[in-house]
Amino acid sequence: MSKPSLSSLAIESKREEIAAAKAELSKLIRMRKDARIALRAEKAAAKELKVLDRAEKKAARIAKLEAKLIALKVGKVGAKAIKINKRPSACTTVYQMAA
Repeated sequence: MSKPSLSSLAIESKREEIAAAKAELSKLIRMRKDARIALRAEKAAAKELKVLDRAEKKAARIAKLEAKLIALKVGKVGAKAIKINKRPSACTTVYQMAA
């Protein structure tokens, strides 16, 4: 068996360096991919929060408007309300039909 020559030692060391660089490169690629996945998940969570907040605000607005509508349906209070809520007389309804 012959001794390994100087050039074969250099080649082997370069191959080891290349293998180490490839391993480092694969680690970096994996880290970048993980960072992208995390960023997408963060954006999706933020978007979901916005949607929920918008839905909550919409529900609050609807509830507020429904309360306002109920308040309007209750009717007026006082002497004028009593007059308005009375049934009209027969002569008034005849005049309304003729018009």
